[in-house]
Amino acid sequence: MSKFNTTAARPAVSSPVTTEATPSVRTHEGAPGYIRDAKGELFLLAVSNMVGESTFYEKAGDRDERFRALVHQVAVEDLDWMSRFLPWLRGEANMRSAPVVAALEAVRARLTAGLQGGNRELVGSVLQRADEPGEAVAYWMSRYGRAIPKPVKRGVADAVRRLYTERSLAKYDSATHGFRFGDMIDLVHPAPAEDKYRQGDLFAHALDRRHGRDKPIPESLGMVRLRAELLALPVDERRTVMAADPGRLRAAGMTWEALAGWLQGPMDAQAWSTVIPSMGYMSLIRNLRNFDEAGVSDELAGQIAAKLSDPDEVSRSRQLPFRFYSAYLNAPSLRWGHALDKALTLATGNVPSFTGRTLVLVDTSASMTSGTISARSTVTPAQAAALLGVTLAARGDQVDLVGFADGTFRHEIRRGASVLREIDRFCGRIGEVGHGTQIADALRRSWKGHDRAVILSDMQTMSGHYSGGVTDAVPAHVPLYGFNLQGYRAAAMPTGRGNRHEFGGFSDASFRLIPLLEAGRSAGWPF
Repeated sequence: MSKFNTTAARPAVSSPVTTEATPSVRTHEGAPGYIRDAKGELFLLAVSNMVGESTFYEKAGDRDERFRALVHQVAVEDLDWMSRFLPWLRGEANMRSAPVVAALEAVRARLTAGLQGGNRELVGSVLQRADEPGEAVAYWMSRYGRAIPKPVKRGVADAVRRLYTERSLAKYDSATHGFRFGDMIDLVHPAPAEDKYRQGDLFAHALDRRHGRDKPIPESLGMVRLRAELLALPVDERRTVMAADPGRLRAAGMTWEALAGWLQGPMDAQAWSTVIPSMGYMSLIRNLRNFDEAGVSDELAGQIAAKLSDPDEVSRSRQLPFRFYSAYLNAPSLRWGHALDKALTLATGNVPSFTGRTLVLVDTSASMTSGTISARSTVTPAQAAALLGVTLAARGDQVDLVGFADGTFRHEIRRGASVLREIDRFCGRIGEVGHGTQIADALRRSWKGHDRAVILSDMQTMSGHYSGGVTDAVPAHVPLYGFNLQGYRAAAMPTGRGNRHEFGGFSDASFRLIPLLEAGRSAGWPF
């Protein structure tokens, strides 16, 4: 009888988030917990960390301090890894605050350790929107004072040179910000890009307006001059001008926020129709309710829906999948549903369609439902988990979707049903089986010879009734994937080797590693 050459034989593979082999701590719910290496812990925390915000088990200050400590350690130990990770975190993972904080803290740690080289590039790589140089400086000064090291200044200057244009000046240079464009130019002294939007004139004007100098706007800044003409119009004439020449407002770089302030009155259907053609993707999905309440025409709504569901627009937008569900929850009418469904499908393109039978467990416990992903979001971690779980179930015919807490419930997905509505239907069952987190028990109850199991959870499990733990709840030859949505310190099972692996975050990026592992190839970091 063969001892090794069996149908369950697989090549040994590894994945990047690795833990110790035996537990040395406890999860927040008291089960045996496994410590990850610094890179793995930093990765899982960073892809779910909104910075300055508490989660169910972790206060904001403690979470931020853990994040800083991990960044400091990894930045000193492995600059190459950090130099690849941070642009990915800001770009493909589409996190905003975490990569900015991480870049600055990385430079701080490296300078303290006497390490030169690569620091300027770390800072510049994460500043990808024109308001982010100001964000970076505001963070540094609030934490470390007014003395800003040269690598930080130079990285910020690189970003200023790359990002400051007439349009970005119109959009982001606001009196609501403590650090205006002129402040940044004063501070980091960027050299203007040669003939790039006549940037020298732009810098000079940004300084003049910040310091209240009454100088003529340079002739080269046509958009800024148009904006100034519009602002000089009497308030009672502005709607007439808007109706007569909407292109004039768009040429002046008038955003919807600026238009609302300029009109000094309600944003009616005419106002929205003026600005919608120039609105960005995120602004559109955040304002669907406003469009309905203002009564925008079905023709214009059709144009918006076409943009929302356009594959190139979805790809360029880099929206996290849960934002489409948030838009669906906030929009009162059904005319956006099909477009948002299609956009969500496009935004989860990395979620695989598995061969064989798959068990998908979605955590509906109190820690996943008692709070939202961020202060600005209406989506809970449980809803984000349900989104990914329903998407997995919708991709294959042999996927069993199960919700769990203290107990479990099987959730059938109707063929051809709307993914967004199925998420709603699933989330309507939250609380049905209690509020605890019994991962091992849920696996034991639900696994019926499946070829793999996927757990969507914060992974802070209780010990449960089954004493063998999460890793032993299914046979060793069955791949078990934990998809961690909160990035807490203790892992619920040993990962990174054999058939036990952990990924994380709110995007679908990490799912691309699963087919590699199942093809017998070790998977590296997704960047």
